[in-house]
This record gives sequence, C-alpha cells and structure tokens, in this order.
Amino acid sequence: MNPFIEKEWLLEHLDDKNIRIADCRYNLGVSEEGYDSYVMDHIPGAVYFHLSKDLSGPIAAHGGRHPLPVIEDLEETFSLAGISEETTVIAYDGGESSYAARLWWLLHYLGHEKVYILNGGYKAWKDAGFQTNDTIPTYKKTAFKVRLNNEIIASQEEVRKAVKAKNQETVIIDSRENKRYLGIEEPIDKKCGHIPGAINKFWMEGFEDGRIKSIDEQEKRFKEIDKEKQVIVYCGSGVTATPNFIALKMAGYNNVKLYAGSFSDWISYEENEVETGEND
Repeated sequence: MNPFIEKEWLLEHLDDKNIRIADCRYNLGVSEEGYDSYVMDHIPGAVYFHLSKDLSGPIAAHGGRHPLPVIEDLEETFSLAGISEETTVIAYDGGESSYAARLWWLLHYLGHEKVYILNGGYKAWKDAGFQTNDTIPTYKKTAFKVRLNNEIIASQEEVRKAVKAKNQETVIIDSRENKRYLGIEEPIDKKCGHIPGAINKFWMEGFEDGRIKSIDEQEKRFKEIDKEKQVIVYCGSGVTATPNFIALKMAGYNNVKLYAGSFSDWISYEENEVETGEND
C-alpha cells in the first residue's frame, strides 16, 4: 500500500474529470500564508483546503489545537469542491506532506479511500518546471457521502485505558521530534513531555529529501513493534502524526489509529499525567 503518487503521473492526468487536486499548503506560524501562496500560483485545477478553517474545527476546552471538524461541515466542504464517490483526490502541500496527509486521513475517516498524496509536494512540481496558474476554479456541487470509519480513530478515553493497561495490547507512538517527546523543549503546548508509556518515532524520519521512504525502509523504522498489536499514533495536535499513520500502513500494520486530539488534547484534562525522559 503506497498512497503517494509521482508528479509525472499527475501531469499526465491533469485533464481527468474524475480527479480533484487539493492544495493544502499551510504555515503554522502564519496561517494565511498557504492560501496567499495558492492565490499566487498552484497546480491547474486545484482547490484550496485551509488547515485551520476547512480541515479543523473551532478550538474548545478539549479536542486539541486542531480539533476535528463537525462531520456535516466536512461533508459540505468536500461537496462544494465537487468531490463524489467517483472522484480521486490528489493532495499536496509545500513538500512537508503532513498537511496533505491530514486531508488524506480525514477522507479515509469519512470513508473516501480514493485519495493520494503528491510525492515531494508543490516544491517538486515547480522544481520540475511543470505548469502552474493562478486561476481559482469552481466545480459543480456534488453529494459527498460520509461512511465513518471509526476503526482508524482513537478517543482520549481509549488512550487513557491503554496507558492504564501499560501497553499490554497497545503501542502508543509519539510522532514529535525527540526534544519535545523528552520534555526538554516545548514551543507550543502548556506542558512538556509525552503520554505515559509512549515510544518516540519522529514523523520526519519517514521521509528523505521531501519524498516518502520506501516500504522496506518504513518496515525498518517500526521493526520492534508487533504487527499484531493495536498501534495509536499522536503528535501535538493530530496533524504531523498522520504521516506516521500512513507509514505504518505502508509497513503492513493493519491495526493503526490516530489520536486526533493528540498531546494538546491529552493535557487539557488535568487528571492526565505526562512523562519526561526516555520511556522505561
């Protein structure tokens, strides 16, 4: 299973009516930068999905920094983009792959599996000299059908149960960089450290020069994890854990869930403990 497609394939299929290209460029520090870049130029025919406005819901007491949107809102967003059961969605971002992966996971959660990520993102497309334009397309509204796949999402309560069971049947993976996992540095959230018992697999280690590593290399990354166990991935807000979710699926792990609220949701419950340092 490899959900990444190459720029040459997309170039050949630009005029395919059953393909919808989705620009997911975003900058966590400057939220409108992605949209401004899209307005300037993008892959022809691409629609834009804003991480905070389209692919996340309003911030509340719980749910994390990028809460899941209301299902009906997502249904409307994708319907207005002209996405139907027959549509294959090709998502791209600036080359990070995490924002495109967020859209990939959301569509899978809603039951739409015809979705791929452009390997190397917009950077690879432009570096190749492939065509771009600044035309903002509109599409006829469709009836996007939702068939929720609850097998790929983990709630805070489910994570808490796994922590109490001391990971006998579940492996929890923290996808953030090691300094944040260890609690040495925390530039965003109010507490430092990680969910008790979690192991650390930095999501960017699944890529090389902006491109996804091979299935063999992904298997090596997770080789110590039993494929029969339930795996739950998280990060700071549920965005950068999605590349790890995909990498695990590529490596042959079938029982993988995303804790969508992630660490920022976990620490919103005062009773939830955090650990620092290496996991014993």
